Amino acid sequence: MKMFAHRLAGLLTGTAILFAGPALAQQQKPTPVPTAQVPAEQVEMGGPALWKVADEDTTIYLFGTVHALPKDVDWFKGNVADALASSDILVTEIMMTPDAATDMQSIIMNTGMLPADQKLRDMLDEKQRASYDAAMTKLGMPVETFDRFEPWYASMMLSMLPIMKEGYSPESGVEAVLTTKGGEAKPRGELETIEFQMSLFDQLPLDSQIAFLVQAAEGVDTIKGMLDKMIAEWLEGDADGLAELMNEGLTDQVLAERLLYQRNANWAEWIDTRLDTPGTVFIAVGAGHLAGAKSVQDALELRGIETARVQ
Repeated sequence: MKMFAHRLAGLLTGTAILFAGPALAQQQKPTPVPTAQVPAEQVEMGGPALWKVADEDTTIYLFGTVHALPKDVDWFKGNVADALASSDILVTEIMMTPDAATDMQSIIMNTGMLPADQKLRDMLDEKQRASYDAAMTKLGMPVETFDRFEPWYASMMLSMLPIMKEGYSPESGVEAVLTTKGGEAKPRGELETIEFQMSLFDQLPLDSQIAFLVQAAEGVDTIKGMLDKMIAEWLEGDADGLAELMNEGLTDQVLAERLLYQRNANWAEWIDTRLDTPGTVFIAVGAGHLAGAKSVQDALELRGIETARVQ
């Protein structure tokens, strides 16, 4: 499960940041830091990868996203901008509506809280607790901040908080930009629900949740650098390089099946069905789902559907 914390950050970044609300509501806001910048030479490369699936009357674009980015990363142009403009609907993993943050807080209260007689840090052994406490201290947070939450939720927060403090934001993320560029009149669709995405983690065995928490704690100093590397590969359009960075941590095949492969197969089925309806669709999902073995494209190929790289 090497580097799983980095994969965790790449998987549900947008939702995880909004989930921070319940746990951090009573905490002092962190001291503002300069916005992280991606070097200009990375931004000016080939551009994020874009694929197309088409039949005689339907076109479906597949675009891999990064859910949170630093400000001023210039990627929305060229074929990506043209594809969105020509599409009848924008489909994302989930729809981030104005009420989403409230809905997410309710979900966390229902699924992410420990029983009243349990505390997160009491579930850790001495070594694990030392790593966790050290990470919280580095982030400038009281070590008991997440004591009322299950390990999977704390793992998400420990994966997200370091990059949030470095200027990464869902408001600058790909889905937010696509939504804005598409305009309020652009119809929206979703492939999954918030509840389903959270269940992927909530239903993990406790020992796996704790292992992920410890890895997230041990990675607070390196996760930002790893995400910078992922973004560089994404901006360059190097799908294979991105897959190597994003998916190499999923060495546990059961978890890989749950977090990636089955979802990719589900989305391929959705695309197969959607091809029966004329029109043009722009689908934006996490970039790791469109790269590497058993990607969405591989799942489509098993159904006899060809995808073509158009950027």
